[in-house]
Amino acid sequence: MAPDNKKLVIDPSWCKACGICIAFCPKDVLEIKNNVINIKNIKNCIKCGLCELRCPDYAIYLEDILCKGDKINA
Repeated sequence: MAPDNKKLVIDPSWCKACGICIAFCPKDVLEIKNNVINIKNIKNCIKCGLCELRCPDYAIYLEDILCKGDKINA
């Protein structure tokens, strides 16, 4: 089951569209569009983190989503 407190983020300024994340995605979530990686079907994402793990440029990652009641340490 996918963690509900994560979201998939792509930083297009860091992405060089090498396609490694696409190759390792087990659910066919990603595509190359306009020479950057694009999320084509977020509903299929199981948030396994393989795209993040394999990206050589740190351009794709799973980000924590703050839940109501979470505290931010400043």
